[in-house]
Amino acid sequence: MFNNYNINQTSLNMAIEFIPEKDHEAYYINELVESIEFHDSYETGRPREYDLRAVLKLVLFSYLRGRYTCRQIEREARENIYARWLTQEHVPSYRTIARFIVSDEAMEMIQSSFESMRSFLVEHNLIDDCVFIDGTKILANANKYSFVWKKKIIHYDDLNREKAEVILNEIKEVETTAFSESLPMDYDNLDLTIAKLEERIEQLDLKVEETKKISPNPAKRVRRIMKSKLNKTKHISEKHDKYSEDMKIFGERNSFSKTDHDATFMRVKEDPMQNGQLKPGYNLQIATSNQFTLDYDLFWNPTDTRTLIPFLKTLETHRVLGRFIVADAGYGSESNYRYIEDELLDQTSLIPYGTMLKENSRKWKSDEKKVLNWDYHDIDDYYIDPNGVRFNFLRVTIRTDKYKFKRQFRCYKAESKDENQEIIDAAFNKSGGVRYIYINSEWEYFKAHEREKLYGKVGAKIYAQRKIDVEPVFGHLKAYLHFTRFTVRGTDKVKSQMGLALMAMNMGKLAKRMAFSLKNKRTRTGNLRISKFWSYFLWSFVTSSF
Repeated sequence: MFNNYNINQTSLNMAIEFIPEKDHEAYYINELVESIEFHDSYETGRPREYDLRAVLKLVLFSYLRGRYTCRQIEREARENIYARWLTQEHVPSYRTIARFIVSDEAMEMIQSSFESMRSFLVEHNLIDDCVFIDGTKILANANKYSFVWKKKIIHYDDLNREKAEVILNEIKEVETTAFSESLPMDYDNLDLTIAKLEERIEQLDLKVEETKKISPNPAKRVRRIMKSKLNKTKHISEKHDKYSEDMKIFGERNSFSKTDHDATFMRVKEDPMQNGQLKPGYNLQIATSNQFTLDYDLFWNPTDTRTLIPFLKTLETHRVLGRFIVADAGYGSESNYRYIEDELLDQTSLIPYGTMLKENSRKWKSDEKKVLNWDYHDIDDYYIDPNGVRFNFLRVTIRTDKYKFKRQFRCYKAESKDENQEIIDAAFNKSGGVRYIYINSEWEYFKAHEREKLYGKVGAKIYAQRKIDVEPVFGHLKAYLHFTRFTVRGTDKVKSQMGLALMAMNMGKLAKRMAFSLKNKRTRTGNLRISKFWSYFLWSFVTSSF
């Protein structure tokens, strides 16, 4: 016999209760959010259709599944049974989800959750005193060809200024009356010039009306010329205003995107064409310990060197810094070393500099061009190069870079004559000038200090953990969760979305660890309920958030 399959057949629907497994991420997300002492400050307008806690559960669960667009999250709430359990069969629209992700409530939750989480991890010895710092580029939600370059804008503004001077001079030649003498001839005050020109054209209109019977009418010719000059002046003024607005958007940056003004063009690893093309993005900096993200921040600087000091200030404000600050060679610079030694007295840096490994090679140590390989006599403070030329101390010079950081150099001058007052040819360069060398003693001090710490037993052991602590976080974020591009625009919105993604990763990692712990306990004791330890975590993790 064949079964009589009829989907339209009348049936009796029965409600079946669904509860996820105790080791599932949805269970821990639900326990986490329900433990929040949430006080909604929204009082004006019509009531919200959905509770923000339900939307938060849905967003965290969807981010753990690699669903980042609002329409994908809405579909997850509609089709996934675990998501429907988290939202209690409610399906928020993608507009509701989009407003929540960039809302102030979500941002406040993110900022306080990281602090609460770190307190819990420290209290239960899940992290140590080492903070591992690293960065990666995340693509912005912007067109890759919407670039605006600062040098080009400055060049175009200079050309526009030249056009303005030409137009103003032409107007002055045409108008020989007192009007031309009172005309403001200033590129930055073109609005006054335009107002004067409009006033002059109104006077010409009246004059044309009075002399309309005269042919040819000289007033018409002057008015036609003045209208042409006025249109050109307005065009130049519009360009001037646009370039001024672009310069405000630039700030300290050298580029920005037309579709996302906060995004900066930088080199990213996602380069399918393999041509080094710059793309709009943000420089994400994170601080981890035991693969848990403790804090994060976003910067426009494409290089990690310039982001360390502001990021350390953020970590210090949030009380995230541990005893050791560990980072790769991309953060090794004199300014960073000086800041850590002068401002962070309780912290120890384990940050190599760029040429640290090369300096240990035989080629580097045998290179006669390196001043540090020359013979140095500290008593009389002079160097002798391989050709026997003596360089005596001359003066101390200070150099200031474009970031206003001052470096102090000791200048040494070569002796051009020997004891017999004969000229030493090796003391002169190819152009015939006397040779000078400059030694940055403070930079050499920091390099030696870092070598001593990193080559020590404790420092080498801690630094070896860097690549297995912070690097897997980026790998999990990009390769596993496929978070390689933001879906929102603007620094505040981008930072909020990044915080949700990192918080979801932390929750997923904690859920897996607790699931592994529960599995081991079930093996020993059989049926086991959730420990008070985890319940206390769920309460203490977020009570301070609200």
